[in-house]
Amino acid sequence: MDKQHADISKFLSFVLRHQPEAIGLTLDSEGWADIDTLITCAAKEGKRFDPPLIQSVVETSDKKRFAISEDGLRIRAVQGHSSSQVDIRYEEQVPPEFLYHGTATRFLNAIREQGLISGSRQYVHLSADEATAVTVGQRHGKPVVLKIRALEMYQQRLVFYRAENGVWLSGSVPVRFID
Repeated sequence: MDKQHADISKFLSFVLRHQPEAIGLTLDSEGWADIDTLITCAAKEGKRFDPPLIQSVVETSDKKRFAISEDGLRIRAVQGHSSSQVDIRYEEQVPPEFLYHGTATRFLNAIREQGLISGSRQYVHLSADEATAVTVGQRHGKPVVLKIRALEMYQQRLVFYRAENGVWLSGSVPVRFID
């Protein structure tokens, strides 16, 4: 991803996941924003882009953080919202036997005490493979990968969802399911 795409992706993450109001943008209850309105609001803040550039950022993003509506008129972040006003309706999914969570060693004591909690996000994010979890953990410091007994959690009636980009989501992960 080139610098322009990376900058636009970071900007979209900020406004679509965390602070749409920073540019005067309003998201609907499932996190969708009108693309033309997004472009207008961003331009007022000095960020200039057009629908083809947005489409390119969405298509080339290795993390697949965004989705464009079927009609091509709206965009949203697929998960990771910190706004309580956004509630994307995911379909409940049966997880694989194990999922993984990447974090930094400095968070281990808190995780051992309270498990994985969503904090400012709506869900705890889990990956289907260890390599992705390592990459995620590296963003926060010295990485450590936690192995989650996801199927066992599900059998205990804890709910899992899978976002459009393949990230697994759970409201929390109790300590007893973390290896």
